[in-house]
Amino acid sequence: MHHHGYLWVGPKHRFDEEALRRPPHPEPPPVGSRPELVQRYREVAAEFPTCDLPPLETRNWLRKPRAQVRGTWPEASDAAAWLRDRLTEYAPRFMSDAQRETLRPDTLVASAEARLGWGGDVSLGYYLERPAYLSLALVTCSSTDESRALPCPGL
Repeated sequence: MHHHGYLWVGPKHRFDEEALRRPPHPEPPPVGSRPELVQRYREVAAEFPTCDLPPLETRNWLRKPRAQVRGTWPEASDAAAWLRDRLTEYAPRFMSDAQRETLRPDTLVASAEARLGWGGDVSLGYYLERPAYLSLALVTCSSTDESRALPCPGL
């Protein structure tokens, strides 16, 4: 088992482009569908795999290009340490004092490490000033978990 880290920071309005954060439906629109529906399906099918926006479902990061992986770790503790470092790095930019004051990195990191340890994924998001958005994700890959059909970008 190993873990991949993903990070995205960008304008809030771009993060809100939900259509680009969803993979296309497995079946294209049926023959005879409205042309705008067919065109939108083609756009999403072409853009989702290469778009740098965080997917709505954490696991779908594995559908993104390998270049978007910010780190790979065999141990959950190392992946959690990366998460701690990113939280520490970005906390001064959190939109509000309340967010900075209520951030409990030790609790978040311990929880993330435990979740990764049993094969779960972790996803956190924070509003930053300007307005911008920070998305952090850790995705677990295991060669023994056949229920997760998405390809792993490897070590």
